[in-house]
Amino acid sequence: MVAAIATGAMPVPASPDTSKSAGISSTPKELQHRNIERRAVEAILWGMPAVNFQLMLDAFKAMGGGPNQVAYWSRPVNWKDQTLTPNPDTIYFTPFYDTHDGPVVLEIPAAADGSITGSADDGWQNPLEDVGPAGVDKGKGGKYLILPPGYKDKVPDGYIPMPSHTYQGFALLRSNLKSGSDADIASAVAYGKRIRFYPLPRDGAAPVETRFVDAYDKPYEATIPYDSRFFDALDRFVQAEPWLPRDKAMIDPLAAIGIRKGGTGDALAANKPLFDKAAAEAKALIALWTEDVFVPPFYDGTHWALPASAKFVEGMSTDFADPDSYPIDSRAVAYSLAYFSAKHLGAGQFYLMTIKDKEGRRMGHGKSYRLHVPANPPVKLYWSATAYDGDTHALIRDTRWSSRGSNTPGLQKNADGSVDLYFGPSAPAGKTSNWVPTHGDGNFEVLFRFYGPEKSFFAKTWKLPNIEVQP
Repeated sequence: MVAAIATGAMPVPASPDTSKSAGISSTPKELQHRNIERRAVEAILWGMPAVNFQLMLDAFKAMGGGPNQVAYWSRPVNWKDQTLTPNPDTIYFTPFYDTHDGPVVLEIPAAADGSITGSADDGWQNPLEDVGPAGVDKGKGGKYLILPPGYKDKVPDGYIPMPSHTYQGFALLRSNLKSGSDADIASAVAYGKRIRFYPLPRDGAAPVETRFVDAYDKPYEATIPYDSRFFDALDRFVQAEPWLPRDKAMIDPLAAIGIRKGGTGDALAANKPLFDKAAAEAKALIALWTEDVFVPPFYDGTHWALPASAKFVEGMSTDFADPDSYPIDSRAVAYSLAYFSAKHLGAGQFYLMTIKDKEGRRMGHGKSYRLHVPANPPVKLYWSATAYDGDTHALIRDTRWSSRGSNTPGLQKNADGSVDLYFGPSAPAGKTSNWVPTHGDGNFEVLFRFYGPEKSFFAKTWKLPNIEVQP
């Protein structure tokens, strides 16, 4: 029997004449293999946000973390944080929730000597709600109650309910830095540790103590593997989570490749060579579609754009409420580049990315570049520019630092208040404080972050120019 029969797919026809009678010159085994490859490609496109989350959860568990605990970075992340486009200019707190045993409480402190920018997402990385000054509590702080799928009980008084479609998920919380000085880093860490995260107590019991797991400078591998490992991660997610009504059409296609509730995983191992081939095709498709995301650009005449389609952004913020739209292809592009979704993108932060220089060429391969940041960027908190590996979309490995921004100590400004940033294998003379190191081989991309974007940003009265090759 071919591997697909063991998965529970329809049996392969016994007669070798069946395909010929349909005008197809393939054996039944060849037909079945091509069917597995097709369905595997679709599984990658559909399952990208779930696998993205699953890999982060796996990485947290690998460093000793567990359910309803908080991963945090005691300093801004370095390249060992191999998640997709993380922010190296903030202090991260990432609570991972598991509501299999009931609701979970996320307490956000009031903004005072610090502030939180962030959101809670379900396992599909669909946002439940934003928190902090740009969220529901408006900076006053609050107790958010994450509810498991199908929760029917009354929500206790004093809690902000956040129903989740999945049992597991996470919150991405940034304790905002005033600067990158050691004192300001310590202050942001101390403020972030005022977060509380615990299962909802029962029968008047006291809350359990919040457990924080320091992930700084530890391997945190969560880039997307475009091979059979993707399907192993997707299988782990399917075993743990309920089918959403909008996704039930995927039950049979996944069963055909060996992913089904209660499955043993034997068929996944048997189909490994087919998965490797399908994953390479899916990666090529996503790369092709990624180019399309940057058209039209945010600013006319540039290559800067939000790396997500308008349909996806609308669907993400409305839980895909439009009955005639489910943009899983553009969703795959977005979560192949990054993790996390905000409920109201632009309220607390906004992102622009470029993969090309002024001349429309991919950046990298040992060249040096300059980005001129005009004076007075329209932000209340800070701005930053970060370089990422163009293949993995993670921080470039083995670099001293990955970004520069308005909160970088010693950043040099021009006389008019503008800033020139440099990207390349080596720093221009006297410009180390404004330099972001890259490697001599491969492509890189740049993500420009606006934290606390002002109205003038969206009015585009301030414009970020293209990145230019340095002579």
